[in-house]
Amino acid sequence: MQRLTPAAVPPATGLRSRVGGLWSHRWLRFALRRTGRLLTSLWVLVTAAFLMIHLVPGDPVRAALGPTAPAELVLARKQELGLLDPLWRQYADFLVHLLQGNLGISISTRLPVGEMIAQRLPATAELAVAAFLVSMVVAVPVGVVMAVITRRGKGRRTELAFTGTNVVLGAIPDFLLGVGLVYLLAVQSNLFPVAGRAGFDSYVLPVLALAIGPSAVLSRIVRVEMLAVMEADYIRTARAKRLTPSRVHLVHALPNAVTATLTLGGLLLSSLVAGTVLVENVFAWPGLGSTIVSSIVAKDYPLVQGTVLVYGIGVLLINTLVDVALALLDPRSTIGDG
Repeated sequence: MQRLTPAAVPPATGLRSRVGGLWSHRWLRFALRRTGRLLTSLWVLVTAAFLMIHLVPGDPVRAALGPTAPAELVLARKQELGLLDPLWRQYADFLVHLLQGNLGISISTRLPVGEMIAQRLPATAELAVAAFLVSMVVAVPVGVVMAVITRRGKGRRTELAFTGTNVVLGAIPDFLLGVGLVYLLAVQSNLFPVAGRAGFDSYVLPVLALAIGPSAVLSRIVRVEMLAVMEADYIRTARAKRLTPSRVHLVHALPNAVTATLTLGGLLLSSLVAGTVLVENVFAWPGLGSTIVSSIVAKDYPLVQGTVLVYGIGVLLINTLVDVALALLDPRSTIGDG
């Protein structure tokens, strides 16, 4: 019998080792785990949004059309929306339509929900992104300066004033800040418009209402992180080299304190997106926040369903992007995924 030489052995072992080596790479594991979590979260969100219309007490079609609507009209609208089909078929149709970008038809307006959301989404996105940028631009410099001023017990009164102010500002709800800003800067001072979205001035009050609280919270985190970093050995080495204080703080200390700031900043952006719901209604802002409230009042559950989906997907994507950014800035953060 002819013996197999090493060259004649099938290359399965080599292929397996290459695949195993690729799988052992922490970046691949990180990407697969994050993708799996995102898809699982999306499925849970979609399922919850679908069940929303079935768990609400009463008849949403009757509620939307009014108590005097003829029974034939109610039945026809249910047939149009597919609400007379078995639940499993409704769920399957919902998933298929969702993959096709079809969010359904509004009960009250009979317009496609996707078109209504597309018209309002830019206003909400502008508001949330503007508030996030303002929060970061204000919080990071303030946190750095306060860390330098109050380092090693210096400026005790300044530290107490800073902490007390941040606690108060961070505890005030966004909509209450919005009402106060409207009264002080619009009604009393007539400096900015009370409501609406027309011109740069109309952005100032809603952006401030959304950004003040996150700025206060984020600046405290930046200060704490900077204080910890400035006591590290490499910062003492940098000072021993007679580097200027600004170079020590901005070039050596700040980049190492940015990881926690970025993490919290991403979470704050998610909360800002959700916070637009109330703030938009305070300022009559034509975004998704005012849309979801008006659709709840009108019992227009397909529109509520679609808006909740857009908000939820936005928050999930933001959190995923933050995870990726953290992994790029600090690869050690991916080790826990192994």
